[in-house]
Amino acid sequence: MSAPPALSKLDGFLLRWRAKGFLFFGMRTQAADVFREILARSPEDVHALNSLGYDALTTGHPAQALPYFEKALALAPEKSNSHFNFAYTCEILGRLEEAEQEFRAAIAIEEKMDRAWYGLGLVLIRQKRFDEALVALKRNTVLQPMSPFAWYQMARVHMLLEQPDEARHVIRHLKGFEPKVAAQLERETGLQVSI
Repeated sequence: MSAPPALSKLDGFLLRWRAKGFLFFGMRTQAADVFREILARSPEDVHALNSLGYDALTTGHPAQALPYFEKALALAPEKSNSHFNFAYTCEILGRLEEAEQEFRAAIAIEEKMDRAWYGLGLVLIRQKRFDEALVALKRNTVLQPMSPFAWYQMARVHMLLEQPDEARHVIRHLKGFEPKVAAQLERETGLQVSI
């Protein structure tokens, strides 16, 4: 059986649009088939690699996603998303040292990548490096001030560091825009905070 013909720019464009159409209508399997066709014809197509990795990751198969992201990273190390995708998958798989390294690499390329700061914070929490985690989470809150996720994790870290006053400050702040998250933290920490 002969190899499929190389992918021309036009064919690549048309196949990507076909895959996007499938994704738009929730037809993930068909979209993945198109991305596999792209890879068969152009094995170094970073977009197809990332798309197949993302599909594997979001369907609960991070170990299957990792090789796609690893190859995409090798092909496009200058892209912050390449580092982020690999780091995020490593974090899920418990490969924390690699995750930390790649989140930091993503941040070095794109300092304002808020999700990389958040991911780094979560990895540092799992490594019990709480002071460093707070730095990363605070950076995330500067970049995404209305997102409750980093604020929530910051309150938890303050409690782990036995800093209830700082945790109260975070909860008080959350009450201003995410009262349900603030109430959850009050239940979890046992702290009662008034505005």
